[in-house]
Amino acid sequence: MKPRVGRVLGVALLLLASVACNSDALPPAAGFATVNGVVVDGVTNSPVAGAVVTIDTVLTATTDAGGKFTIDKVPSGIADYSVQAKGYQVLSSSANIEPGKPAQLNLTLAQKTKP
Repeated sequence: MKPRVGRVLGVALLLLASVACNSDALPPAAGFATVNGVVVDGVTNSPVAGAVVTIDTVLTATTDAGGKFTIDKVPSGIADYSVQAKGYQVLSSSANIEPGKPAQLNLTLAQKTKP
């Protein structure tokens, strides 16, 4: 009886593995793009270093000293993004990402108002 349980368990694990590998829900490789951009201060128009740009809550990049960032392999379609930086209000919006075509986001942050 024990060999039978082992076989049933083995078949069940193989079935589970084959279902988990189904990639129908994933976009095709051509369905991705690179998003580049610059984050600047809304008053001084100077670059904001250290800002965290997040796309679809999982893809992130931090701006360099020139306020620039790059995020690779962003799925095509409508992408929600947010930008956070110390001393600035959070910026949230969305952009249409076209497959295989680099997207450029030029983002302007508003300084937090002091109470």
